[in-house]
Amino acid sequence: MLDDEAIRHEVIASARPAVLRGLVNAWPAVGAGRSSPAAVVEYLRRFDNGGLVDAIMTPPEIQGRVFYNEAMSGFNFVRNRLPIAAVAEQALRYGAFAHAPAVAAQSALMRDCLPGFSAENTLSLLDSAVLPRIWLGTAITTPTHLDEWNNIGCVVCGRRRFTLFPPEQIANLYIGPLDFAPTGAPMSLVRLHDPDFGRFPRFREALKAAVTAELAPGDAIFIPPLWWHHVESLEPFNLLINYWWHGIAGTAIGALSGFDCLIHALLNLRTLPPAARAAWGALFHHYVFGAEASGTDHIPEQRRGVLGTLSSADAARVRAYLAERLQAWK
Repeated sequence: MLDDEAIRHEVIASARPAVLRGLVNAWPAVGAGRSSPAAVVEYLRRFDNGGLVDAIMTPPEIQGRVFYNEAMSGFNFVRNRLPIAAVAEQALRYGAFAHAPAVAAQSALMRDCLPGFSAENTLSLLDSAVLPRIWLGTAITTPTHLDEWNNIGCVVCGRRRFTLFPPEQIANLYIGPLDFAPTGAPMSLVRLHDPDFGRFPRFREALKAAVTAELAPGDAIFIPPLWWHHVESLEPFNLLINYWWHGIAGTAIGALSGFDCLIHALLNLRTLPPAARAAWGALFHHYVFGAEASGTDHIPEQRRGVLGTLSSADAARVRAYLAERLQAWK
């Protein structure tokens, strides 16, 4: 198994997905999970401070697939707010029945619901500022979606199957609404294991590029930013801890968002005539997607403004300016 330094420089720096077998074998939580689901629930109860987490429940006929309702006017689950131990106990009960509802707590910050867990179950290869989140529940499927950040997911209990597609497959994945999605992240409308090729013919091309991995307790997976991933929890009781962090060191999750830029571009540029859109495309390529220093060498460093390196204070002033501009269009 690779050591922390090798994982940072050979895996994460490559920006390619990777399975890290046995990465968290030594975690006490993994040991409890290998004993039994009931044992890991008892282990979690030691740390539960009663903080409420977001939980979802799907009816039995949905078979745990988190998705839209048939009319796409809403979603196929209901939400609740419960302590994490209550969700775990509910998942443990439902897991004993063949046709029970599916329940899950997803993306809850450990510091808010299970303080002390991270002190016993550490991921040393990441900075301590990268905060872990818990994903716990019955056999839940989250259809193909993407996240903006680097992601390491560590399986504690149960098994998970990940099917990944590279970012350039977006045109073949038939992504649903950007601003109305069951998990908040844009999601493919194609059912992975029973695709309707009549409705989604290009999905055949996406499948050619897909990679799949099944993880057992103690295993982890690295998913680079904007890689599409379909996640299946395969056991009656499943627990995963994940870590998201931004590609820019020291930048908090949510502080920077490419989706903000995308939505703004859709609002302002998408309806322009083709020639105007092509012209804006040239500007974006030159200033954003071209070489890092593109278009600045001829400008004195102290006059580069947003083209240069901004201090925190300067960046705050630019954001305030943008917010004012957006408010002016109300």
